[in-house]
Amino acid sequence: MTTVLTSGAFDLLHYGHLRLLEEAKKLGGPDSRLVVIVARDETVRRLKGRKPVIPEDQRRAVVEALKTVDEALLGYEDIDMASVIERVKPDVIAVGYDQHEIEGEARRVIEGEGLDIKVIRLERFGTSDLNSSSKIKRKIVEDFIGAA
Repeated sequence: MTTVLTSGAFDLLHYGHLRLLEEAKKLGGPDSRLVVIVARDETVRRLKGRKPVIPEDQRRAVVEALKTVDEALLGYEDIDMASVIERVKPDVIAVGYDQHEIEGEARRVIEGEGLDIKVIRLERFGTSDLNSSSKIKRKIVEDFIGAA
C-alpha cells in the first residue's frame, strides 16, 4: 500500500482543501493511504501571523472525518520534517502550491538521508473568490460585519 503524506492548517475548511486532499490521495493510486499533518495553533500563528479560528484538535478531527483521509495527526510545532517522515513513512509527499518551506525541508531530509520518497507540488484549486481561508474571513467581515 502506498502512503501519501500532505499537510496544512485547514482553518475554515474550503473547496481548495478538499481538492488538495483528493489530488494528494490520487497520487498513491486506488488503494493508497492518505495521512494528513494538521498544523498546530502555534505553528499557524508563527507562519501566518495570526491564530487560527478553529482550535487544532477540532481542525484535526474535521480533517480526519473526511472520507478521503485515512489518518490526521497534529504536527510538530517546529515543523520537524525528519520526525514526520520517520513517523509516517510516506512513499509520496504532496505539497500545496504555496508550501515552499515544507517542500524545501522535505527535499533536504530526503536527500540527506538517501530516502526514496517522491515530493510532488500540487496546483492551486479553484479560481473563485473563496479559495482560501483568508478570503472567506474577509468576505464575512465585508458582507456581514461591515453591513451591520
